[in-house]
Amino acid sequence: MTKKVGIIGVGLLGGALANRLAQQEWEVIGHDPSATDTDALTMCNHATELVEQCETVLLSLPTSEVVVSVIDLVKSAITDRHCFVDTTTGNPEDMEAIGKNLKELDANYLEANVAGSSKLAKNGKATLFLGGNKKLIHCYQDLLNALASKQFHVGPVGSASRFKLVHNLILGLNRAGLAEGLALAEALGFNASEALTILRETPASSIAMEAKGNKMAEGIYTPPQAKLAQHLKDVRVIRRLADKAGARTPLTNAHQSLLEEAQSLGFGESDNAAIIEAFRHNL
Repeated sequence: MTKKVGIIGVGLLGGALANRLAQQEWEVIGHDPSATDTDALTMCNHATELVEQCETVLLSLPTSEVVVSVIDLVKSAITDRHCFVDTTTGNPEDMEAIGKNLKELDANYLEANVAGSSKLAKNGKATLFLGGNKKLIHCYQDLLNALASKQFHVGPVGSASRFKLVHNLILGLNRAGLAEGLALAEALGFNASEALTILRETPASSIAMEAKGNKMAEGIYTPPQAKLAQHLKDVRVIRRLADKAGARTPLTNAHQSLLEEAQSLGFGESDNAAIIEAFRHNL
């Protein structure tokens, strides 16, 4: 395949992926009306213009509903040469419907959900969960390898979104547990930064602690690596899927309430480490 790719959605994750590809000497063409950091790519004014120029299109959008609307918007430009590689974390049932709709247009669709922050994605250290036909994945292996070296094919379209939500549930609860522990340390009279120094030398240490501990201790949540409001969106999707599957999620239910409280305090657009402010509130 040619080393040219379009990307619709150049926010935190999309921008990181665009920068990663540019570092790997890919020609990157982007579209995002609200994008600001676009130095690594050429921008199109309209999504249809991008699809007309690029046969391989990465999608990195806020929700699966937005993906549906974008595909509908560019439908007239889609041909049998197109493949849409979707990094959006969304409703798996929507992803399955998108794949079916694109198949009816003779186009291809793959899920490539990204496990990791925008910082990890920019450095090629994130992990990809892949959903779709194995032979099709092989055809786009050069692109996928440029994005991340760690990749797992987890099943047909829809499977990657489901697995990403499992991943996000566990990761989010790790952050929430860290936030609760640090807030308790503060309430008991310990300095949060000093507590972190000790905790990092114990079995309580974790990847979440390394990534978010200093942000929580110092109360610095900008610039965000991943927004709190975006994780709250994921948690709501997780709860709907769990209810449908008959799975119990009592910790996630409490997690949603904490995220909603942090958002109500004005931290929705902040880094998701700001969940600690829900614990600090009214101390």
